[in-house]
Amino acid sequence: MTLPPFELHRPSSVAEASELLDRLGDEAAVYCGGTELLLVAKLGFTDFKALVDVKGIPELSGVSANGELLIGGAVTHRELERSELVLSHWPALAAMERHVGNLRVRNTGTIGGNLCFADPHSDPATFLLAVGGRVTLQRGDAPGRRLTIDEFVRGPYLTALEPGELLVSVHVPRLADGVRVAHRKVSFRERPAITVAVRLDVREGVVEEARVAVGSVNVRPVVALSAEEILRGSDVGSLDVAAAGEAAATEVEPVEDLNGSIEYKRQLVRVVTARTLAAAVSQAP
Repeated sequence: MTLPPFELHRPSSVAEASELLDRLGDEAAVYCGGTELLLVAKLGFTDFKALVDVKGIPELSGVSANGELLIGGAVTHRELERSELVLSHWPALAAMERHVGNLRVRNTGTIGGNLCFADPHSDPATFLLAVGGRVTLQRGDAPGRRLTIDEFVRGPYLTALEPGELLVSVHVPRLADGVRVAHRKVSFRERPAITVAVRLDVREGVVEEARVAVGSVNVRPVVALSAEEILRGSDVGSLDVAAAGEAAATEVEPVEDLNGSIEYKRQLVRVVTARTLAAAVSQAP
């Protein structure tokens, strides 16, 4: 299917992009990597008459660090998986990005576009939820506002972006010594059927803090608080990963779809959560 005619705008600043979005209103869509937007457009699920291409805005590019990792919203998955800075100091992020979609998607798709599309079957949001990632949203020349991933992703294809706002950057905290991070997923088709990311803050062999994030089985990524409670205060060498997996499976609210029934998805959560925790435990201290 061919796309209907549309205008293409290429702003050079956040302020210019916001002005365009205000002026064009509902007729405009933001375009960055386009891997998601153009797919649904070809299926006839969109009605935009203009695209605002934000890839050329300088504020949305680059990967840098100043205590935390700062990722421009237009940085591609491929850039992240190959970045020496990310590989050296945030290797779990590079590992996760290495398995996003396929090579074509990673070469074109961007971290900001992925988060803004808010597809429930996606890797980055679940990972960032586990490690405490945040996003900065900005409209025009106004100061940006920073939100947690949980605050930003509100539901399937629904985010906290307001009219005229852009996701300008993603922030990943520097993980302290003793923090172990693991990410696992299962895919039956191109998109994941389940994603689990865990973070264990270990000091002197004891899990002081834990975060278990589960995505792709729900309408949006969630944290499994009951599983975290089981892990917190336990000896890292004797974690009851099966009990934590059971707790996560009981707490999440799966949605039945082509990947399976609700109960089948709970079983996926049990197994993948336990295996992801085991992978984190096995990491060298």
